[in-house]
Amino acid sequence: MQTAKVAQVAVEHTTVGFDKAFDYLVPEALAAAIVPGCRVLAPFGAGNKKRQGFVLGVREIASAPKAKLKTIAAVLDKAPLFNLEMLELCFWLQEKTFCTLFEAAKAMLPPGLCLTVTETYIISPDSDSAVVQALPEDERAVCVLLAKRGVYVKRERIEKALSLKEGDDVFFRLLEKGLILSGESAQQKVSDAVERMAELADPAGNIDDLLPSLTQKQQAVLRVLRDAGSAEVKEACYLAGVTPAVLATLQKKGIVHIFEKTAFRTPALKYAAEAPSREITLSPSQQKCFDSLKTEYYNKTGRPSLLFGVTGSGKTSVYLKMIDEALQNEGGVIVMVPEIALTPQTLSIFYSRYQNNVAVFHSGLSVGERMDEWRRVKSGEVRIAVGTRSAVFAPFKKLSLVILDEEQEHTYKSENSPRYHARDVARFRCAYNKALLVLASATPSIPSYAQALAGNYNLCELPERFGEAELPEVVVVDMSQKQNRGSAVSSTLFQLIEENLQNKRQSILLINRRGHNTFVACTACKHVITCPSCSISLIYHSTNNRLMCHYCGYSAPLPEVCPECGEETLRYSGYGTQRVESELHGLFPEARILRMDADTTQSRYAYDEKFTAFANGKYDIMLGTQMVAKGLDFPNVTLVGVISVDQQLYNDDYMSMEKTFALLTQVVGRSGRGHMAGKAVLQTLIPENEIIGLAARQDYRSFYNMEINLRRGMIYPPFCDMCMVVFVGEDEGTVKKGANWFLDALKELNSGEFSDQKLIVLGPLPLRVAKVSNKYRYRLIIKCKNTSRFREFMKKLLVAFGKERAFAKVTAVADINPERTN
Repeated sequence: MQTAKVAQVAVEHTTVGFDKAFDYLVPEALAAAIVPGCRVLAPFGAGNKKRQGFVLGVREIASAPKAKLKTIAAVLDKAPLFNLEMLELCFWLQEKTFCTLFEAAKAMLPPGLCLTVTETYIISPDSDSAVVQALPEDERAVCVLLAKRGVYVKRERIEKALSLKEGDDVFFRLLEKGLILSGESAQQKVSDAVERMAELADPAGNIDDLLPSLTQKQQAVLRVLRDAGSAEVKEACYLAGVTPAVLATLQKKGIVHIFEKTAFRTPALKYAAEAPSREITLSPSQQKCFDSLKTEYYNKTGRPSLLFGVTGSGKTSVYLKMIDEALQNEGGVIVMVPEIALTPQTLSIFYSRYQNNVAVFHSGLSVGERMDEWRRVKSGEVRIAVGTRSAVFAPFKKLSLVILDEEQEHTYKSENSPRYHARDVARFRCAYNKALLVLASATPSIPSYAQALAGNYNLCELPERFGEAELPEVVVVDMSQKQNRGSAVSSTLFQLIEENLQNKRQSILLINRRGHNTFVACTACKHVITCPSCSISLIYHSTNNRLMCHYCGYSAPLPEVCPECGEETLRYSGYGTQRVESELHGLFPEARILRMDADTTQSRYAYDEKFTAFANGKYDIMLGTQMVAKGLDFPNVTLVGVISVDQQLYNDDYMSMEKTFALLTQVVGRSGRGHMAGKAVLQTLIPENEIIGLAARQDYRSFYNMEINLRRGMIYPPFCDMCMVVFVGEDEGTVKKGANWFLDALKELNSGEFSDQKLIVLGPLPLRVAKVSNKYRYRLIIKCKNTSRFREFMKKLLVAFGKERAFAKVTAVADINPERTN
């Protein structure tokens, strides 16, 4: 019996409510090219408009149902982008994170590799000029333009040429009348980088027979290509001392073959250490951890390992030895760091140790570089991928080791669809490949440490700093004392910075707010100047003398009078990095001060250049937001100061104490990492707070015991999972009604079909910043167990909500175990 091939395709622009792998017929002419993992163009919807899709599977069926299935229009890749592991990961992400299959697949690719499908139009050969002249003005203008061009023209070009509004229905009207034809084209967002190469047309031939008939310049080219085999055209011209015209002549004679070769845009290796990598000698406690990890690696139990060590204990040395071990076997290695800021220093270690066997994954690279680094991994050219969250999708054919450094950091959780946590994806990939997952931290997340104590993770501990380095002495300063009021720098911190400057030592200061002042208020009418599009105060930036919103980017010139009452009584309150920098310049006019925040690190290599300059002693004081607090290693830093810890500690989020303890512990750990003793100063209005005391003592276990008891009593993770449903829309009343409708539907399902689900529901309430970019935000928090049954429950609610016409302009999004619930 004759059979037909059917492809299961994840199509773009679907919603959670009707997303699935759609069946399409594979045309015989494309049967060999359409395989799982490649991209295709396929008709979709009532209008059969072409959409991009990923082929997730291909199967054979009886040819009878052919009439019921649409046919794939084109294949877009010469080779599949995904292997079976990554295709399974697509379905896993869809089921776990409430995303569509297309969103899951797209998240695994670098932005430059993504395609855009463009609408194009051409005049119909059946169009009649008399009919065209009788058309309304806008329709006639489109037809006249297309008739002049005589080829397919992109829709946006037509709209721009004729000043049409985006989304104008003129094209639909003309298609209905049969006067124009439509088409689609798929284009890669970033083109491949290519090199023009030259080689002998007959590499095995004897060029000596050819030389007498050639000019001296042509002979020089042949000798270069004979010796090199092949070379870039520019390189061959340089070595032979000729122009490209000489090679072109040889090509016409059939003696030289010129071709194009894909070139990889490898990121600049400016951060690579010049000194060769030193041999790693482990301490007894490090060796014990390494041996434990090595045992887990070869036993292939699939159990993750938690490498828990105080700051400066040498966790990096342990996992570098583990990487050395993994490289002796098959498979790739992924190393993730939480911040772009950490990547340059991490890369300097990896490049000096592993040279060109390293690929980089992070958003600081150009789009072309990210695409080429992905291809270097996929081609097997490199075996180590280092980067931020996206590195978890590095396309190794086989994976042997994944390391998640500073595993507690919130940046490992994606806030956009698919809302995955890199740790969860890493666990999936390690289980699939029977690879080892190592979670490393001085302050593990509460759930991770709970898993380790329960025996579900292999616990490896480094309780002391490596070598002669000792934990710094910590001083807690009460900023409510009279001598400390009115300044960001206490008298204690001032004296210690002055001592450091005299001794030519370096200092790091943390203030987790950028800008100059955190708000501007009128002392007469008490009005606070807020963003017109967001429910948040504007922040004064002294660099450009403007008020700015850190949520939507709105900015306005600094007013001279209160916009509410007209009085000249504006007062600037609070302080950010710019104000502290200004104060430091006044206190220490000779000091060289480096400010590190989102405003000073916008250029491409800003992190690398600034951290390198600080490491080389070009600055005395580094002031910054939390990017200066984690994972950095500067031996000459003997003082760390935290300008204020109070705001983060009293944030309305159940994780605020955990995050504050981790941040303080990490920043204190930047001091005294070399052979010199270090000090740390924590400034606060509440010195008696227990979290501050525990962080000062670097006492994670006591903090964990206190926090785990609190969470047990209040039923917070790890004693439950948290699902946050966020509702967003332009009309606050409709958003609020939508949130309440969802709650009522949840109650109804929970008392019927899903009565087996034990839930605690909080809300709905507005988010702390209730309006962003003129859209209102409400949230519902559900304490639950994250099982497939619960996710089925949530998906049913999301689908039902999406069908309610009353809330067509309200978006509902579910996020399992978000890093922020406020």
